[in-house]
Amino acid sequence: MYRRFLKRFFDLLLAIFLFIILLLPLVIIALIVKLTSKGPILFIQERYGRNSRPFKLYKFRSMTDSAPQIANSKFTDIQNYITPFGMFIRKTSLDELPQLWNIIKGDMSFIGPRPLANTDIKVIKLRKQNGGDSVLPGISGLAQVNGRNKLTDLDKAFYDGKYAANVSFHVDVLLTIETVFSVLKRDGVFKENLVDEFEQKRKGVNLD
Repeated sequence: MYRRFLKRFFDLLLAIFLFIILLLPLVIIALIVKLTSKGPILFIQERYGRNSRPFKLYKFRSMTDSAPQIANSKFTDIQNYITPFGMFIRKTSLDELPQLWNIIKGDMSFIGPRPLANTDIKVIKLRKQNGGDSVLPGISGLAQVNGRNKLTDLDKAFYDGKYAANVSFHVDVLLTIETVFSVLKRDGVFKENLVDEFEQKRKGVNLD
């Protein structure tokens, strides 16, 4: 019941509520983005969602027009391509706020596997194999609270498949709480040199 109906119902109600109360901050952020750097206000990119179907994802633009179109994890000097205000909205995850519209449209959920672009084609293929693309993608999810851009492709797909197999209200609440702490700690915003083994990096929600 939750997976098929209630999850979408709760997503829609919360997204509409947040969109209304955050309308002024959204406008202010949009103005600052426009006034502090060249380029459009929004970063719009084709991503892959449920059943690997493409859709247009919206974010506040945080990078310069000269930034190469590659996955964040592939950058070795990503800070050189991020605007000063872009650095702030990335670290605070405010750049994700326009995705409230994606949730209202039905492209996304609050919690789910992160929607990926062609630059992450390996993870997209792995998701097809393990069922990680069987649910709506989310603004945050199990992979995001367990390392985000620090994870390898195999690790991302593993977490996405694990979440899709264990969707429940309880899990979504736990991941929402963990997301808040991850944002406050600014975990995994940029990929660092990988440290230790994957098992040593695991934290947060345990679905076993």
